[in-house]
Amino acid sequence: MNLMDALNWRYAVKKYTQQKVSNENVDQILRAIALSASSAGIQPYRVFVINNDRIRQKLAKDSFNAQITEASHLIAFAAFDAISKEHITDFIRFMASERELPEAALAEYKNALEQHLLTRTDEENFIWSSQQAYIALGTGLIAAAEAKIDATPMEGFNSGALDELLNLKEKGLKSVLLLALGYRDAQEDFLANQKKVRLPLSELVTEITE
Repeated sequence: MNLMDALNWRYAVKKYTQQKVSNENVDQILRAIALSASSAGIQPYRVFVINNDRIRQKLAKDSFNAQITEASHLIAFAAFDAISKEHITDFIRFMASERELPEAALAEYKNALEQHLLTRTDEENFIWSSQQAYIALGTGLIAAAEAKIDATPMEGFNSGALDELLNLKEKGLKSVLLLALGYRDAQEDFLANQKKVRLPLSELVTEITE
C-alpha cells in the first residue's frame, strides 16, 4: 500500500477487535515516532507504552474514549513541563557523542538554545513541548497506516489522573496525548465503511506566486 492509499485507508477508529498488534509492528511505530521531526532536535517529550490493564481501566473511568481499554496497545505522549539548562546540557552531550564531536564544537549551538529556550516562561516551553509531541503523534499515525494498523489519537482523557498513575510530575512531565493501536471492528464501527471527507486542494491550499 503506497502512502496515499494508506492515508485514505486510515481514520480515527472507534471500535476495535481483540486482535493484538505484534511487538514488531509496535516497535516499528515507536521507531518512526523517535525519528519524527522535532524543533532543534531536542524531543522535549517522552512516550509511554501502557500495557498495564489496571492503569488503562482507571484512566478509562474519566474518559468517553472506549478505545483506552479496547485497543491492543495504548501509547501516551507526555511533554516536558519546563526546559532547564540541564536538559540542554544533556542534549548537547548526547549530540556530541552521537556525532563523535567534542562538546566544545557545539558551544555556539548550545548558547543559541539557551538564549532561545531559557528566556521563555515554563508555560511557554510546555506549550512548545506539547506541540512537538503532536508532531510525533502525526508521525506515529502515518507509520501505523503504512503498516495497515489502525490508530486513534485522543485528547479526551483525565491528564491529571494519568500523570498521577505514571508518576509523571516527579519526572518533570505532563501527559498531553494518547494513541490507541489495534485493528478496526468493521462490523461495529459506524465509521469503518464511510467515505473519507476532506476539503479539496482547491479550497484547502492557496498558492502564493507574487
